[in-house]
Amino acid sequence: MFTGIILAIGKISAIERKSGDFRLQIDTGKLALSDVQLGDSIAVNGVCLTAVELGAHYFCADVSNETWSRTTLSAATTGSPVNLELALTPTTRMGGHIVSGHVDGIGNVTEKKPDGRSVRFNIKAPDSLAKYIAEKGSICINGISLTVNEVNGAVFGVNIVPHTLKETTVGNAVVGTPVNLEVDVLARYMERLMKGGAAATACGGITEELLQNSGFFN
Repeated sequence: MFTGIILAIGKISAIERKSGDFRLQIDTGKLALSDVQLGDSIAVNGVCLTAVELGAHYFCADVSNETWSRTTLSAATTGSPVNLELALTPTTRMGGHIVSGHVDGIGNVTEKKPDGRSVRFNIKAPDSLAKYIAEKGSICINGISLTVNEVNGAVFGVNIVPHTLKETTVGNAVVGTPVNLEVDVLARYMERLMKGGAAATACGGITEELLQNSGFFN
């Protein structure tokens, strides 16, 4: 579990094909690994990976074909910068929101413009995720906990302040850049709970019938 507060920018130093899937070696930059142990989770651009090898300034992680195909890791190359965050501990400040490191889909930057010292981005989410994104709700973009400014269909806007621009890779994004998206886990569970006993057989998302059966309409 993570908070979406990036601790360092690292870079992918090696990509190895290994028995049908992949192993990454990641240079951790200024991220201290002194209290990290083998088997610990580290978020890489919002993707929860398990450290299977540790060095003074790097770690290695195996990446399944599922994760490779459903995240932007598949587009990474040697030298690609990545946002890094260590897993929560009991004393960690909850500065962002609850982030699982399980990417829900890939979005694309559709607009980037300055706004004072900040930068505003519009991002197009997959249509299947649009229902989970709400104005002033939380969203995780490449591992960064952000507040949604506005929503227009599957397109939503976020504001990136100078500190986040400096301490993460988001400032390098341009129109067309793909980004990992994780929606607020509470929205996911709310949808499931609203289905009640029908959850065992239900295969769709939130529908007008589901809302009416849950008491949202008179």
